[in-house]
Amino acid sequence: MKKEFRSYMYVFIAGSLWGTIGFFVKMMQHYGSSSAYTSFLRMAIGFLILVVITLVKDGPKAFKIGKNTLLSCVLLGFICQAVYNVAYSNAVNSIGVSLSAVLLYTAPVFTSITSFLLFKEKIGKQKYLALFINIIGCALTVTGGHFDTLSFGAVGLLFGLAAGFCYSLAAIFGRLATDEGSPFAVATYNFLFATLFLAVFHPWTTVEDPFCLPVILVGIGFALIPTALSYIFYFKGLQGITESSKVPVVASVETVVATIIGILVFHEKLGVGNIIGIILVLSSILVMNLSFGHDKRK
Repeated sequence: MKKEFRSYMYVFIAGSLWGTIGFFVKMMQHYGSSSAYTSFLRMAIGFLILVVITLVKDGPKAFKIGKNTLLSCVLLGFICQAVYNVAYSNAVNSIGVSLSAVLLYTAPVFTSITSFLLFKEKIGKQKYLALFINIIGCALTVTGGHFDTLSFGAVGLLFGLAAGFCYSLAAIFGRLATDEGSPFAVATYNFLFATLFLAVFHPWTTVEDPFCLPVILVGIGFALIPTALSYIFYFKGLQGITESSKVPVVASVETVVATIIGILVFHEKLGVGNIIGIILVLSSILVMNLSFGHDKRK
């Protein structure tokens, strides 16, 4: 029980670090980076950082992984990073940041369904309740309850749901990969393949100066904090978790951290709806992970 609690804490820390993504994206945009180039730098520099960390931590032997683990890493890099970034960027451009963020956190539902099909994980009343609270909480945290200001579009909605689905698969592929490989090596290969896939689109051609020093420096911070370190914690957590469907709910603390940063750093307004949303998100994490003796199907 202590080991599994520690594993969920690792995922919680990873989600908290992901909550700083918006800060780094806005800073890089401020210095002239494009969305495509920002995503590429995040993966590429993150890969280099992880190579060094993995070599220091586990040595060259850590990179020797089985075919199944390597395949999972390919899927992680392609679907959960490259395709996810493309889908989410298109969603933001089509329907805006708020609705895209809400659609992204349909991920726990997708993970629950996929985990049921692949791992035969049961979806009991406790999980249904936690998922419901989580989705409502994320929606309120991001929008503050002002749904009338959201811009809807069929294509944007599809991109948003596609991003949520890709994001949900990280818990599935990550669990399969970390069954055999080191979390450091898994994260490294994940970013290697993501970098290769994103490089196909030549993202450096979307900016005037690919070697702009402020962009590179902020990019290093972006690649280290909510990328390399967060994924090490994430994959480390997945090693000790038996129920993949719980992972996105715990990681949804990201929306809480992102909202708090928006208030403290960018002076965004916090309304009653946002506060209720934050409380609901944190409550959903508690509901998902507390043990209730009468719920045998969780």
